[in-house]
Amino acid sequence: MRTGISIALQPSDRRLLDAIVDDRNAPQKHVWRAKIVLLSADGVGTAEIMRRTAKSKTCVWRWQERFMKTGVAGLLRDKTRPSRVKPLGQEAIDRVVALTATPPPHEATHWTSAAMAKAVAISVSSVQRIWRAHGLAPHRVRQFKLSNDPKFAAKLKDVVGLYPPAHAVVLSLDEKSQIQALDRTQPGLPIKKGRAGTMTHDYKRHGTTTLFAALNVLDGKVIARNMQRHRHQELIRFLNIVEAHVPAGKLVHVILDNYAAHKHPKVIAWLARHPRFTFHFTPTSCSWLNAVETFFATLTKRRLKRGVFRSVFDLQCAINRYIEEANHDSKPFVWTADPDKIIVARQRGLDLLDSIH
Repeated sequence: MRTGISIALQPSDRRLLDAIVDDRNAPQKHVWRAKIVLLSADGVGTAEIMRRTAKSKTCVWRWQERFMKTGVAGLLRDKTRPSRVKPLGQEAIDRVVALTATPPPHEATHWTSAAMAKAVAISVSSVQRIWRAHGLAPHRVRQFKLSNDPKFAAKLKDVVGLYPPAHAVVLSLDEKSQIQALDRTQPGLPIKKGRAGTMTHDYKRHGTTTLFAALNVLDGKVIARNMQRHRHQELIRFLNIVEAHVPAGKLVHVILDNYAAHKHPKVIAWLARHPRFTFHFTPTSCSWLNAVETFFATLTKRRLKRGVFRSVFDLQCAINRYIEEANHDSKPFVWTADPDKIIVARQRGLDLLDSIH
């Protein structure tokens, strides 16, 4: 044995090393390391250990020393070695970050990791790591629309001031047009463990319907009708239905967007004949202020998007059943956003656009 090396095993260490040698599922590098220590503890010479383990002299010495310093745990882990690839310099990282914020030189709208790797002469995985570390995602884009309405602040506060209503009925009214009755060309497969439900990408179109809906902000109930078109004539018919549902003597505030049919002269004339109704128009490009849009989004996500409808009648029946269930479990609409913060954020966006362009 090498001079200065003396291994005396505790019973617990010997049992652990024997278990490693006898374990058929143990990594082979752990097995021969354990054998080196066991043979050394039994007084076997270095040459014999080399013959039995088929390892070099320096290897035997290395693991004898490792055991003396760190015990059995040291045999089960390797020391950290420096990477064979040099780490990226800060200059390369800065270049990737800077280029990501600029349009690519080739005919493309945004950078891909492969294109960036080629431009900077680094690996694709390095580009991805840099983007991840700096919170960059050039493949993603968020849509936005800033209202250019000169009366934005006044209209915003007018609408938000109706949430919640004080002594009147507040209805959020709009139409969801061109709802398609889509039937799939083949039946889908049901969901099961390890597989999502399926549906074909192509479809058979059986027609469309338009849903007029008025959401009562106070209790969350919806008055709705399916109609074939969405002109001012259908709007007036729906307003008559709403008028019949609202208790007599109650003032009615109706929140609408700026769709042309909502401001048609015949609609204005209807409004003049019904003085208890007052229309409140959202600012342009601000349909998100209208509470009924939340109902339309939920309807689309939960009932229409994955639905299979073999006729317009099937579609209309499904919508009516959904509305009936929703009205049984309705909840008041609660507005939480601060209108002053919305005004400041809009102005900040307009200022930024002006500075860029």
